[in-house]
Amino acid sequence: MLILGLDTSNYATSMAVLDSEEMRLVCDVKRFLPVREGQLGLRQSDAVFHHTQALPELLSAIGEQVDLRRVEAVGVSARPRPVQGSYMPCFTTGVTFAKGMTALRGIPLITTTHQQGHIASALFACGDPSLFEKESLVFHVSGGTTDLLHCRGTQILAQLGTSTDLYAGQAVDRVGVGLGYAFPAGVEVSRLAEACDEEIRPKVSVKGCSCSLSGLENQCNALLKAGKGPEYVAKYCLMAVARTLEKMMLAARKEHPGLPVVFAGGVMSSSVVKNYMYARHPFVRFVDGKFASDNAIGVSVITAKELAALNRGTAEGSCV
Repeated sequence: MLILGLDTSNYATSMAVLDSEEMRLVCDVKRFLPVREGQLGLRQSDAVFHHTQALPELLSAIGEQVDLRRVEAVGVSARPRPVQGSYMPCFTTGVTFAKGMTALRGIPLITTTHQQGHIASALFACGDPSLFEKESLVFHVSGGTTDLLHCRGTQILAQLGTSTDLYAGQAVDRVGVGLGYAFPAGVEVSRLAEACDEEIRPKVSVKGCSCSLSGLENQCNALLKAGKGPEYVAKYCLMAVARTLEKMMLAARKEHPGLPVVFAGGVMSSSVVKNYMYARHPFVRFVDGKFASDNAIGVSVITAKELAALNRGTAEGSCV
């Protein structure tokens, strides 16, 4: 069975096709939403417009790689997080598109959340199916979250920590835009940081499993005014993120010793963050960029697993 996953976040429109029997990614496509120069994001009305334009074009691109008649179910992220009141208009665009597809074809529609899609994508990319059955600590670090989650598979058991103000992705993007790059600027900030060989130990603010990142932008601006180069400032920014996450993680592992730690979200694509954490904590797990940043891969994985569970329940019921 082929599963089509859709995700319409405030950063990108994405689609993915999964072979649910082999649990193999067949193909995926993504388009970042255009942001005007100097801007730090999109209004929701603009995001909805761009998704509306992108969805049929991406579906056509998928159709060039896969016979869409073979798609037997569609999954879509319907809201940001699995908590009451979680809502962003951009996700309704994907839901409306998915409802139209499934009604026309008469095939199942599964809804999930953007955050759980990130978790599923990271667990899937780790290549260890047992992660979907057991507990783990999962970081979701992006422009809209800096969450430390206690999970069982993709089920969020508890939010152990978060940022009390600015999110890590917001801080990175603001520093990148301040350095003259277009939003989102994470890729450019990471590239600059990789070119800096200096050892940097930034000040961070962590209390238990939660953090404050509001001072990071000011610290980086002060460094620029003091004459530090863009490479140094970029590395300072990402090292501050890395050390912040490290302190949050160590606090969480005191409460939940021995659990695997998985990092998801676009900020976790940074090699600076990865290399710092791998060198000090070999038990952590990061994944390749396309599985870390906004994508529909995790949505397709969740859809496949939910349909399999429903089918097992139907089969068991028919035997009673």
